[in-house]
Amino acid sequence: MGRSQLTGVAGKQFAPLAVVSRNGVDESVHFGALVALNADGSIAFSVGDPEVEIFPRSSTKPFQALAMVRHGLTLDAEHLALVCASHNGEQIHQRIASEILASVGLDENALANTHDYPLHVDSAHQAIRDGKAKSSLQMNCSGKHAGMLATCVINGWSTTDYLAQDHPLQQAITHTLAEVTAMTPPAIGVDGCGAPAHVVGLRHLAQGLRSIATGDAGDSGREVFTAMSHYPHVIGGTGRHVTGIVGAIPGLCAKDGAESVYVAAMEDGRAIALKMSDGSGRAIATVLQAALARLDVDTSGVPAYVDEMVLGHGQPVGRVRAIEM
Repeated sequence: MGRSQLTGVAGKQFAPLAVVSRNGVDESVHFGALVALNADGSIAFSVGDPEVEIFPRSSTKPFQALAMVRHGLTLDAEHLALVCASHNGEQIHQRIASEILASVGLDENALANTHDYPLHVDSAHQAIRDGKAKSSLQMNCSGKHAGMLATCVINGWSTTDYLAQDHPLQQAITHTLAEVTAMTPPAIGVDGCGAPAHVVGLRHLAQGLRSIATGDAGDSGREVFTAMSHYPHVIGGTGRHVTGIVGAIPGLCAKDGAESVYVAAMEDGRAIALKMSDGSGRAIATVLQAALARLDVDTSGVPAYVDEMVLGHGQPVGRVRAIEM
């Protein structure tokens, strides 16, 4: 779609967003781009280029889920939350994914996402002790793929090639994403799980999740928002910052993505999208909380485990802090 090639991000589009200190000495700086929206959708503030075009990776899962619901996927909120998730692969996550598949007469053999062990370290170690190989079900995107397959069965679409860009499901997802973000993807790649990965502008990413949170995306969008905001443990899992942040802030939905992307939106329309330029994942939870606080969102209840600490010999000796925005 659109341009056949994209050069990607450029260093000049990013600015300092976080500093890492060790024993009182600043050690590293993380650069990124961030845009925050007021309740009315206007830009409240930004750092770096708010129009930078990125692969949001799994941060587009709410839009993918929205397309599925609009095309007949009917699930309770807990199961729909897993369709939106990059889950830990804990037993609850694998169980819900299996239940989604079973609801349309399929099992995990129908999944075409990449094989992997759970993200949750203890669950991965248990799988290895049990002699289990990597599998699609254990992989963090299995909920999304289970939802995709269920949507295909409901519509009578092929389930063998459901990841192809020209498949009716993927065309529906691309159309929906373009609608809610108000931006036609300038390029589409392949995500780590095998599904199409769309390029989206950072501001448009924030606007897209805002439309879901506020109800502008319709009743189907409200279903997605309710699922994401009410089942934070399903969205991530034990120890995940997305679970800790969403669970502590009523009226918030948020989705993390690979290569240090985050998008979050409040029910009243305030929204944030950010991308750390190095893609490492460190500092992103700290920066998101700082941006939420500047939008006057109360983050005081976020659990301490979300704090990004710097260790020396296993003990905290410093921390990641956001630069004033």
